[in-house]
Amino acid sequence: MIINPGSTRMRASTAAIADPGRLTDFLDDSGAAFLKGRDGFIALGEMARLDDVTMATADQWWREFSARIENETEMPEAFGTGPIAYGSFVYDPARSGQCSCLVVPEVVVGRREGRCWVTRLGYDSVDPVLPERRTAPPPPLGLSFGPGEETGHEETSQEWIDRFNRIRGLIDEGRADRIVLLRQLTARAEGRLDPRWVLRQWRMNYGGSWTYLVGGLVGATPEVMVRRSGGLNVSRILAGSVQPLGGPDEAARIARLLSDGDRLRQHRRAVDAAAEGLRPFMRGMHVPEQPFALALPDGLNLATDICGAASPGHSALALAAALHPLASVTGSPVEAAREIIRTEGTTDRGRFGAPVGWIDAQGDGEWFAALRPCQIEDDGVVRLYASATASASTSAHDKLVSTQVKLDQMRGLLTGR
Repeated sequence: MIINPGSTRMRASTAAIADPGRLTDFLDDSGAAFLKGRDGFIALGEMARLDDVTMATADQWWREFSARIENETEMPEAFGTGPIAYGSFVYDPARSGQCSCLVVPEVVVGRREGRCWVTRLGYDSVDPVLPERRTAPPPPLGLSFGPGEETGHEETSQEWIDRFNRIRGLIDEGRADRIVLLRQLTARAEGRLDPRWVLRQWRMNYGGSWTYLVGGLVGATPEVMVRRSGGLNVSRILAGSVQPLGGPDEAARIARLLSDGDRLRQHRRAVDAAAEGLRPFMRGMHVPEQPFALALPDGLNLATDICGAASPGHSALALAAALHPLASVTGSPVEAAREIIRTEGTTDRGRFGAPVGWIDAQGDGEWFAALRPCQIEDDGVVRLYASATASASTSAHDKLVSTQVKLDQMRGLLTGR
């Protein structure tokens, strides 16, 4: 879909503004958001939209589309300002009932490092004024959890354990080292569930992560696939974790994680796979030898920041496409793990673990792995996803428990408890 009255040229106008307060106050129930703390932006309206599109096609289309936009700005060179496109992609389009999308919004209200702005797109004269503030989102009514006639079959705990053990048998045969499996929890609300409510709950409870809202997909992720700014790129890779911290033994748990040989090997495989995917697109790249410990509300993670300079002509979206799918959400080796997921996995992954993010007219932008996702459908159906990694040394029962903890946490947030 492209909104275009005749041959009139599209214009974008960006104005610096005083701090507008909470950005979510401007968000309507069909808008988009990428937020971390006070930074980020919300987006409203649609000037153009692509559905069921590949990352390569979306990248080429945006390159051509953005080149035709007349851009006037009070904030030249400020990261994230001016015309942008945001989107979300499906993990495996051939095996999903969901579809990818790329959207060019009409209005963006943003804040980054204390600088605030509003960007508007339109035709002829464009006035970059703030949109109106919205009423607070209502909590969901009558949420019920579990399979039903409308949601179809959902794996029982025993069925999931059986599948886990079958896949672990393939690992024992040498088909792969690790496979990331999913569990799904389905809910239904009475009427439409406002995605802004879910965004609010995720923002309140997943500090340290980027929260996102795109087309009914709400989540929180600490994993930055690509942050490209002026040709400089940072990718934050997470793999290897332990359960939530707290108490006097926190320092000891951090030390144990940083010396855990199995988790360190798992993490290194994920980092090496990401570096291999990025290398053809980079002029130079630094890959640290050792990870650091990243503490999040739901656990402690091994993390590595891969830094480098992208070769000319490769956008943030192109770099994200080169990294997808990440080993941290798939397994290792990536292609072997992906093939096993295709043949043995029963859960439609939808947009779990796939790129979600934004790109500007210069090809800069941020793309994240869609983690802790909640998929909201128009008919009131809600799907929550949690992952667990199968390896030769893992217990199906232990991983069942760990995914249940994650699902229970999201379930509590969804109900406001």
